[in-house]
Amino acid sequence: MQLRTDGRQPLTEISRKIHMPVSTIFDKVRANKGGMIKRFTCLLDFRKIGFNCRAHMVFRIRKDHREEMQNYLLKHPNVNSAYKINNGYDFLVETVFRELKEVDEFLERIDEKFKVHEKNIYYIIDDIARERFLTDKIHAELIGML
Repeated sequence: MQLRTDGRQPLTEISRKIHMPVSTIFDKVRANKGGMIKRFTCLLDFRKIGFNCRAHMVFRIRKDHREEMQNYLLKHPNVNSAYKINNGYDFLVETVFRELKEVDEFLERIDEKFKVHEKNIYYIIDDIARERFLTDKIHAELIGML
C-alpha cells in the first residue's frame, strides 16, 4: 500500500509507518519484483509536457484484422495503454496527443488500415481518480492485507 501511495519514499520511511523492519520490506519488494510488482513507474501530468488531448477509444475490428491492429497499437507512440475487451468491442485504447487534429489523423489511419466495424471515442476532460486502488488503508482492509 505504501509503495502504491508513493513509490519514491525511502524504505526506512515505510518501515516507520507500518512498523516493520527495513530488511523485511526490502526482501518483500525484491521477492515480488516481476511478480505482483510488474514495474516501478510514475504518473505524469501530460498537459504540463504539452500533451493536451487524451482520449479513450473502443474499437470493434473484423476478426481477421485483430492481430494486425494489436501490433499497430503496441507500436504507436501515442498509445499509452491498450486492452483486449469484450461486450461487443475488441480493444480499449488510452491515447495521448498534443492536439485534437492528431487524434483525427490517428483515427483516419486506423479506418484506412483496418476493417473497423464500430468505434467510440471518449475525450478525457479531467482525472477524478487515477491509480488509486490500494493506496488507502481501507483498500488493504478490503483484501485482508492488514
